Amino acid sequence: MARAVRTREPGKNPATRTFQALRMHINDELGQLRRALASALPLLAVGGRLAVISFHSLEDRIAKQFIQAHSTVDPVFAGLPLIPDSAQPRLRRIGSKTRAGEAELAANPRARSSVLRVAEKLR
Repeated sequence: MARAVRTREPGKNPATRTFQALRMHINDELGQLRRALASALPLLAVGGRLAVISFHSLEDRIAKQFIQAHSTVDPVFAGLPLIPDSAQPRLRRIGSKTRAGEAELAANPRARSSVLRVAEKLR
């Protein structure tokens, strides 16, 4: 007797996650996100805000690590009395991750996995 492959969400086709992984790999979606974030930072004006909405935990991790890396002092200079301008944080994290509320989920069920992260450019 064959056993069904478990999915995280009941009622979903077990192949859904496989096709998602194939699509992400073929389209280089994670690489595109990394390049977009790196390109956006120099284009952002001082005081401008970078908002990233991710729909997958791997995308969210990339956005989180990017914001974290650019909102802390370069570890080489951490703890020194004078920190050069080039080592100062370039972003300031605004709040923490935000998920869709109940009203949004009722109007848009696809938002169930979305996560919003926001940062403001300092210099």
